[in-house]
Amino acid sequence: MTAVAPHPPFTHLGRYRVLRELGRGAMGVVYLAEDDSLQRQVAIKTLLVPEEETSAERRNLEARFIQEAKAAGGLNHPGIITIHDLGREGDWLYIAMELLEGTELKDRMVVGGLPLVEAVDIAAQVAAALSVAHARGVVHRDIKPGNIILVADGHAKLMDFGIARMKSSDVRTQSGTMMGSPRYMSPEQVGGHPVDHRSDIFSLGSLLYEMVSGHPAFEFGNLGELLNAIMRSTPPAPSTWRPEIPPQLEVVIARAMEKNAAARYQDAAGMARDLAQCRAMLARSRTSPSVTPSSPADAFAATVIGDATLAQDRAPEGLPLSPLFNSTAAVQRLLRPAQEEGEAAPRPQRQLGWLAWLFAYVLAGAGAVAIALG
Repeated sequence: MTAVAPHPPFTHLGRYRVLRELGRGAMGVVYLAEDDSLQRQVAIKTLLVPEEETSAERRNLEARFIQEAKAAGGLNHPGIITIHDLGREGDWLYIAMELLEGTELKDRMVVGGLPLVEAVDIAAQVAAALSVAHARGVVHRDIKPGNIILVADGHAKLMDFGIARMKSSDVRTQSGTMMGSPRYMSPEQVGGHPVDHRSDIFSLGSLLYEMVSGHPAFEFGNLGELLNAIMRSTPPAPSTWRPEIPPQLEVVIARAMEKNAAARYQDAAGMARDLAQCRAMLARSRTSPSVTPSSPADAFAATVIGDATLAQDRAPEGLPLSPLFNSTAAVQRLLRPAQEEGEAAPRPQRQLGWLAWLFAYVLAGAGAVAIALG
């Protein structure tokens, strides 16, 4: 039996004629509406405040809704949903935004992972969009598959800027099974520490890990175990699940997912550039034979502790690395790729710049190298 969407409690919001409900979440309801003055359809999001909230909490939620809507409305990028209008009709606060026709990324993520080129392309687009948002002082705080729409022309669109910060309930007080977005939270979010743009970078790294491996970076039965793992555990190398994942891509993921924000990419633009390099490499590999490491999981486990100590010793003062600096195993895979017995693995000259950058990155620490890729 097909579910029937509830009838909207109003026919108009400002100049918008409300047609039907499209969906709802914990903090809002989205409607299909017609902008009669411009003769176009839009999506209208309303703020849904739980009845148990006090008047002060309601005012706080509304103030943040307005603040974040204005911030997102100032962003102009093909990878970010367009905000058309912010208004109020009686007790209803609403945002009018671009109506997207496409598929949520969560519906494309299947067991086994996405095609590598597609996954890297999506992540690169999201990173580029985040770089624009971060430059304007806007931090998303809720990067997850449900907030990324894949539209018909192949572009990824990022939605719902700032909504996570609006939620009045503290995720640490929730119990039971995982509820979705906590899976992609950064350690500082989980720990209740101040959050900046580097939190989005961690979340995107965690999302990319899942897109390419087919497994969440952190997956536990209850929320307490999940949050503890995000704070303290290092996930297996993505190639543990999918051996064809190249070490260059593992390094990007590992750097984005450093527990210590100071050891991550310091801007999303840098991550986008590295992902573009990975995508180009993957596209080239489609037409040439590839060499797969014989045991990436074993190599990962064997090298991470020793190389982490070396990296920690060489790191610049004030830039500590996490105890398990998990980029190093992927670098070892690059420096000592598996080969057919008795056969030297060919290394194109163009790869030298990439290897030098990766090796220097491990020795000097995240964010401390200015050598350009490629």
